[in-house]
Amino acid sequence: MSISVLLADDQPLLRRGFRMILEAEGDLTVVAEAGDGEQAVAEAHRHAPDVVLMDIRMPGTDGIEATRRITTADDRVRVLVLTTFDLDEYAFGAVRAGASGFLLKDVRPADLVAAVRTVAAGDAVVSPRVTRRLLQEYARAVPLSAPQMKERYPQLDAVTEREREVLISVARGLSNAEIAAALYVSEATVKSHVGRILAKLGLRDRVQVVVLAYEAGLIRPGAESAH
Repeated sequence: MSISVLLADDQPLLRRGFRMILEAEGDLTVVAEAGDGEQAVAEAHRHAPDVVLMDIRMPGTDGIEATRRITTADDRVRVLVLTTFDLDEYAFGAVRAGASGFLLKDVRPADLVAAVRTVAAGDAVVSPRVTRRLLQEYARAVPLSAPQMKERYPQLDAVTEREREVLISVARGLSNAEIAAALYVSEATVKSHVGRILAKLGLRDRVQVVVLAYEAGLIRPGAESAH
């Protein structure tokens, strides 16, 4: 099946470059382009693309606000944020706005194509550099007490012990194959657990699993999971 893509970037040359890279692939189709966030929201509403490649810094409505509006209006549309700036505020803003991926613009063409396919399939992509910055930021946060965690994340009570193991493994950045090997189960079983975790916690994808795990104090960088 063809994956439809909306390109949102205020630089026409970059849009043209991305279009050439994506349309060289038989399964990717660019259905529209936008030069600012407001236009991106309108085009996303008009075309309901599978994936929006979203620049963060654009005139008027920026990429973070556009991402929030697009994902709120239609949770089937996935947003993959691209930026030249490896800064925490953009990573946090994009993730909290509902982005399913965050990549720097110096990403290799093959990795960009792979990221679009991954996000379209319902998974998430975050560049390793950005992931490290995100985790460092959460490491500085004071972990929630047990009562605070229960109050802020009551839905965690519905997660089984095995699902919690999988959730923590996802938050540590492990792939389904790596989790399967660690827990001595099949990849299909892990995928099923991840699906149930997302459903129980009302999360879109693995990026939001990572955010919840760190905010809830279930895991901290360089430490074992919280109990």
